[in-house]
Amino acid sequence: MASKQAVEESGTESPADDALEGGRPMRADARRNRERLISAAREVFADQGSGASMEAIAKHAGVGVGTLYRHFPNRFDIVEAVYQDDVEELVRAAEQATKDLEPWDAVEAFFEAFLRYAKTKQALLSELQQAFEKNPELRSRMRERIDAAFDLVVERAKEAGVVRQDVSGHDLTQLVSPICTNASIPDDQMRRLIKMILDGLAATASAGAR
Repeated sequence: MASKQAVEESGTESPADDALEGGRPMRADARRNRERLISAAREVFADQGSGASMEAIAKHAGVGVGTLYRHFPNRFDIVEAVYQDDVEELVRAAEQATKDLEPWDAVEAFFEAFLRYAKTKQALLSELQQAFEKNPELRSRMRERIDAAFDLVVERAKEAGVVRQDVSGHDLTQLVSPICTNASIPDDQMRRLIKMILDGLAATASAGAR
């Protein structure tokens, strides 16, 4: 399927997939520390917001602050790493949903995964904007990954006839992302809006049945 190929090709140079240390593949213990730090940073940012200190992240990860700075010399580095890891998790969610679920169920499951992804992005939005200004290629590369993940789920659903034919992954990214990353929208309202989008996405909606 073309959309699956797009997911695979767009991820061939992702730092989250092939972390290097001094130009060499990381040792297993260094890779585990890196993964632990990213996971801890995600949790600390979710709890304390983007103003959380590097020391708080290191403490939550159970490592010394020197270990944190060896992996991530500044805040932008850890913010970018968390963001890239979340995007890769979103891609994996799309792949798992299309593997395990019926086409429409996969669409709904992927929207749930996107909501989880958006929660972390909300907490990091201010620093991510600065990171994107410093590294515009990061934003475009991650957007391509997200578009491809939506495409993977939606194209399969279109082939099954359960999703309208006039939408693309890029359309859905443009539609859903501003809603899900808007911290001023309460969770219950956000879920109602997502339900409206899903209702409009269904093939029966385009046929006037809803």
